[in-house]
Amino acid sequence: MTVKKICIIIIFSCITFHVFSQEKDTKIEVTKLAESTKSWNGDQLPAYPKGKPQITILKIVIPPHKKLDLHKHLVINAGVLLKGVLTVVDDKGDVLELKAGDSIVELVNTYHYGENKGDEPAEIIVFYAGVVGTPITVKK
Repeated sequence: MTVKKICIIIIFSCITFHVFSQEKDTKIEVTKLAESTKSWNGDQLPAYPKGKPQITILKIVIPPHKKLDLHKHLVINAGVLLKGVLTVVDDKGDVLELKAGDSIVELVNTYHYGENKGDEPAEIIVFYAGVVGTPITVKK
């Protein structure tokens, strides 16, 4: 085999490898972030309420070193922390520490609060599965 043929084979192999390696970058990826019948503290999730379904999606930004008021959710909800850190504490003293990328299956009908103990804003997207006319959050 001549050097020219070997070079052509090597170049063709490199191009083929490059094309196929780029295809991997364009694959659609699906990552399950959470799946549970229980909230983060182990409490069983309640049945969905009867009524006309209403989905609410909130982006909540908690400034550094700020604490949310004590509150509870009347509907099932879950979220993903996009940025920062967040500490969630329930009324029994259970604690959940979240960092960016972590998911949470939130508490329902249990008082709790979130606190950003970090030095940057904590950003979380929360999805609420409720019914029309039922508040998603109630402060204590």
